Amino acid sequence: MSAQDEQFQAAAPEPAAPSADDGMTWWYRWLCRIAGVIGGMSCAIAGLWNCVTINPLNIAAGVWMMLNAFVLFLCEAPFCCQFIEFANAVSARADKLRAWQKAAFYCGMAVFPVVLSLTLTTLFGNAIAFATGVLYGLSALGKKGDAISYARIHQQQKQMDEEKLTGTLEGQA
Repeated sequence: MSAQDEQFQAAAPEPAAPSADDGMTWWYRWLCRIAGVIGGMSCAIAGLWNCVTINPLNIAAGVWMMLNAFVLFLCEAPFCCQFIEFANAVSARADKLRAWQKAAFYCGMAVFPVVLSLTLTTLFGNAIAFATGVLYGLSALGKKGDAISYARIHQQQKQMDEEKLTGTLEGQA
């Protein structure tokens, strides 16, 4: 193996297996990825459409939207960017991010063009990219607990409240 091949392997590690502690099921992870790819397509199309104008803010918002599309494709579907050497490395690093970090990044990326130029094109073009961030944010909240554990916690809390109430009443007497 040449030194260049070793450097390439060190720079582009194998895609990490999804960790079990992130709390995402396989189908939810695929839903997030598909939403990211569709969001990238909507950003690219709306960004291109937004650039066909003479208003400089619309052009800047359109360019930012196309940059959003590129980042979404790079992070969520690196096979779409096979002509870029560092696509797998960026995707591997993006997979290591926590869900709330991805949520903040994607939502922030999607809000910026809307703030730059508030038009229907920017709103609808960034809606799915923002929804991708929301999906990642919901996964960061974690799984919903079962009804039995909630009932047990509620019962324990009720008993503690009753004990405090009887303790204060006895202290007053």
